[in-house]
Amino acid sequence: MISTPLDLSHTRVQALDFKAECDSIAALLEDKSEREFQNVTLFKGWSVDDIIGHLHLWNIAADQSINDPDAFMNFLTQILTAMGTGKSHVQTQNDYFGDLKGRARFEAWRAYYPDMAQRVASQNPERRVKWAGPDMSVRSCIIARQMEHWAHAQAIFDRFDTTRTHTARLKNVAHIGVTTYSWSFKVKRRDPLLPKPYVRLIGPDGEIWEWNAPQDDNKVEGTAEEFCQIVTQCRNVEDTHIRATGEAAATWMRIAQCFAGGAQTPPAKGLRKRHSTGKG
Repeated sequence: MISTPLDLSHTRVQALDFKAECDSIAALLEDKSEREFQNVTLFKGWSVDDIIGHLHLWNIAADQSINDPDAFMNFLTQILTAMGTGKSHVQTQNDYFGDLKGRARFEAWRAYYPDMAQRVASQNPERRVKWAGPDMSVRSCIIARQMEHWAHAQAIFDRFDTTRTHTARLKNVAHIGVTTYSWSFKVKRRDPLLPKPYVRLIGPDGEIWEWNAPQDDNKVEGTAEEFCQIVTQCRNVEDTHIRATGEAAATWMRIAQCFAGGAQTPPAKGLRKRHSTGKG
């Protein structure tokens, strides 16, 4: 079955997808000990606690941006000022949360996101809101929050050697990956190679997801999971079974970056993997 491109007509759907993504992380961590929250992952040496703190911090930011713009601008000034002094993301968020860490931080994140999703679901999806980068729509904001949770959670699932279960909501992440094609080049000060490649992915239930005009000599094919791992820089393309045909497609898969911020380098081949088995 061939599906149409992502339906972006209802923010409520994307808000529920965001909540479900968070729920999957909460289920994985629910029975973890205080010590296990300090386990170091393969994402920049961050601990599980660091990752949850990062997700909670920027959930608060996104919620404020949508519902309390003045509070968001004060928040952004505080965070950017701290980082401007040379503090890392982890140091900055630890300062922000103070003694809130480990399971307590996890519980705070878990208590916050359901209400946040409900607040977002009631908003006008096209309304523009401020962010640390360019302004975006409310709809784009909550999809981006789902993407970031999915991406950072990969390091947690890997650390606990746990296989993820995916659903059709992964299409939101894949859509961001496809639509940030030009950004992947521009953030690295390169001109995007045109035309944009045809993308044909197999979704979790076997459905086919397609973007851009079909081209036999310029295309990306494979599973949606592995494509999303590449564009979120959770895996090196050479550690996946993704097939990239043509110069534009092959180059994109080597440098893909669907998230905002400065240019980042994808992990080296073999670096990001599951903790005990080494499986990708």
